[in-house]
Amino acid sequence: MRPIPASPAAPPRSLRRAALALGAVAGLVVSGAALAAPTAGAATSPTSHRLTTARSCAVSNRPDVMACSALKVTAGAETLAHSTVPAAAGVNPAATPSGYGPADLHSAYALPTTGGSGATVAIVDAYDDPNAESNLATYRSTYGLSACTTANGCFKKVGQSGTSSLPAANAGWAEEISLDLDMASAICPQCHILLVEATSSSMANLGKAVNTAVSLGAKYVSNSYGGSESSSDTSYDSSYFNHPGVAITVSSGDDSYGVEYPAASRYVTAVGGTSLKKASGTTRGWTETAWTGAGSGCSRYDAKPTWQKDTGCTRRTVADVSAVADPNTGVAVYDTYGGDPGWEVFGGTSVSSPIIAAVYALAGTPSAGSTPSSFPYAHTSALFDITSGSNGSCGGSYLCTAGPGYDGPTGLGTPNGTAAFKG
Repeated sequence: MRPIPASPAAPPRSLRRAALALGAVAGLVVSGAALAAPTAGAATSPTSHRLTTARSCAVSNRPDVMACSALKVTAGAETLAHSTVPAAAGVNPAATPSGYGPADLHSAYALPTTGGSGATVAIVDAYDDPNAESNLATYRSTYGLSACTTANGCFKKVGQSGTSSLPAANAGWAEEISLDLDMASAICPQCHILLVEATSSSMANLGKAVNTAVSLGAKYVSNSYGGSESSSDTSYDSSYFNHPGVAITVSSGDDSYGVEYPAASRYVTAVGGTSLKKASGTTRGWTETAWTGAGSGCSRYDAKPTWQKDTGCTRRTVADVSAVADPNTGVAVYDTYGGDPGWEVFGGTSVSSPIIAAVYALAGTPSAGSTPSSFPYAHTSALFDITSGSNGSCGGSYLCTAGPGYDGPTGLGTPNGTAAFKG
């Protein structure tokens, strides 16, 4: 750990979200506990000049309302020549996958090709993806993964109360759902998958969906969404995220330096983001740097967990660990609900959260009463330390600049096998 003086606070999340949302249509209407389905945002996100990206979900500036963290590549995907399933000449780019597939991710993170048999990874998102199961089937068959269906007991989809009553469909959140299901499958193809769809994107409804996932037996729960911190966060912690013996992962956000909730919860593993590139001639075969869009920094409300020893934040520091999130080094996803049906390329910390949840599943069932977010802090040598890159300006401190040891954008690092996620 590198002790430093407290660093300057990030600009208020609402101001940075507003700046990034120029041209996006938010359209959120509050009506009691229900919220109108958001329109997907069209704003670009931090990335290089060769790609254009769009948010799958509209930016939310309302307290306690969440937005998903998926970034879809809308132009320039043809420059991503790292697919393990090459595109055929002369076909529509959406007909075959670009972006990293399961073999790439297993290679990059030294993960076993077996493990997690029968374990349940839960995906919590808002609204319904009517094509979730059929899209998942295409992804898995394309990459030679075994079928995961309702019929064979591998896949299950429920509403936030755990019943077959599902919320309204929404194209933006459907993209998020497809991304999450595909990443869980890529990392842990032998795992079962439970999709819990919240009635709306309010924290209260998403939190109820988390509780339902745990009550249905999931020991690994991925949450690829976030919003501005609020004074209600500590009550949300105790109501929705305090589940001993359950690994709950949350995206750190895609708005660069600054903190979102529920990544700030002391009960979750906050997952930051990296740029991941193949590097022939190196021992690992890959290189990683901090992704410019990854969220990080000091929570305003959540207490610091005892296992976090960095000195730049008196309260909770984000993130804990990380995985690929840069759209420039994005992943292949199959989605057909809404516009542009077919194969697409996605980035955002919506990629890294389900990856880490599935790595926890490969590592084995957390011990009863344990706090899985503490596991990586006890096994730092079993992570790839990310030592370069930045996600913003914070006086040059580790809170926004990667370096040896712990840093904000990438946390303790990325998986080097599963040992860091056992406990």
